[in-house]
Amino acid sequence: MRITDIIIKKREGENLTKEEINYFVNGYTQGKITDYQASALLMAICIKGMNEEETENLTFAIRDSGEIVDLSPIDGIKIDKHSTGGVGDKTTLIVAPLVAALGIKVAKMSGRGLGHTGGTVDKLESIPGFKTALTKEEFFAAVNSAGLAVSGQSGNLAPADKKLYALRDVTGTVDNHSLIVSSIMGKKLSSGADGIGLDVKVGSGSFNKNKAAAEKLSQAMVKIGKAAGKKTAALLTDMDAPLGKAIGNSLEVKEAIEVLNGGGDGALVAVCLELAALMLHLGGKGSVDACRDKAAKTLKEGSALQALINMVDAQGGDSSYITNPEKFAAAKYIHPILSDRDGYMTHCNAKEYGKAALILGAGRETKADEIDHSAGIVLEKRRGDKVNKGDVIAYLHTNREKAVEEAEKIILSSTHIEKEPPSAVPLIHGIVM
Repeated sequence: MRITDIIIKKREGENLTKEEINYFVNGYTQGKITDYQASALLMAICIKGMNEEETENLTFAIRDSGEIVDLSPIDGIKIDKHSTGGVGDKTTLIVAPLVAALGIKVAKMSGRGLGHTGGTVDKLESIPGFKTALTKEEFFAAVNSAGLAVSGQSGNLAPADKKLYALRDVTGTVDNHSLIVSSIMGKKLSSGADGIGLDVKVGSGSFNKNKAAAEKLSQAMVKIGKAAGKKTAALLTDMDAPLGKAIGNSLEVKEAIEVLNGGGDGALVAVCLELAALMLHLGGKGSVDACRDKAAKTLKEGSALQALINMVDAQGGDSSYITNPEKFAAAKYIHPILSDRDGYMTHCNAKEYGKAALILGAGRETKADEIDHSAGIVLEKRRGDKVNKGDVIAYLHTNREKAVEEAEKIILSSTHIEKEPPSAVPLIHGIVM
């Protein structure tokens, strides 16, 4: 085979065979195919598309490009969770302990935040001593002892995806259905869990701007999960506004602790209960409705909070920060943003709020950037709330005094306050089983 022939074949709109896709993925991973040749094929895929069979074959080629984790040393059923990324999305910090408290093991490998989306690994590293770089043996031991563990992604897990994603990011080839599906599922299928619960975001803070796009993505991923022999389901959740009140690493950990203590933002709690119900159902704990009831009861009893404490202890963190969250370091500057009018908050653009948090120090624009774990935003008003002139909309938390003005402008320009209240927006847009 020649990569040039494969590029031309896809440029002409023809379907690639499994052998041709494997040749491309293996050749590029091993450095035998150049960046410019891979870029040409990725652009041809973006323009001409891939059918279901090609997408499935690309996913499995990415999965098989490196190590496939064997989780058999972990006792019991293992269910993984993946979110397509959002703003204020601290659901793993709540859902994983909740599921573990009900007897399902959660062995999760997570990434770091980049751009306007946050990363679970970064949030957990705001807990002093918390170790996310675990050996396989440490990872297995943590899951067996605590019921759950969250680790950074292994260096040899789906290496083809690491190379391809870095190339897509700089060649304008990120936003393609088949490339997104194969990237997400290639990594998840290499992680070794028995089942996968997918949280597919819909709205301004997601690459799925509407429900139809999210459904198409969900159906494709669930179908591939089934073909790989994994119990897979997807929940379509709203990301047109930030989830919960906190955006930023330690701020989100503190909000998660509040939920695990039986409080917290109602919308955040509702989404977490639905995700927990889906994962418990995949783990054989009953119908989705029955699992939702179990999760709600467990949340009130406090055993999920104890599961989080156990995980922090197992991964070397200082769990006194979980029992006493006021110990988290506060940012030097906490700046209120005030409303200049009366009315109702009708929209707050999640992506723009995420950008503001990044400017304040809560995110990174490149993988080498340092994160300020204390930086971020705490929302005082949410979509649908009544607002009076002079009310605090949000507080900016930062150690960068010069960033306050720019972040405030972004928040104000992306927050709409109108005379009439907005129509209700569903938190859950659908489910794909």
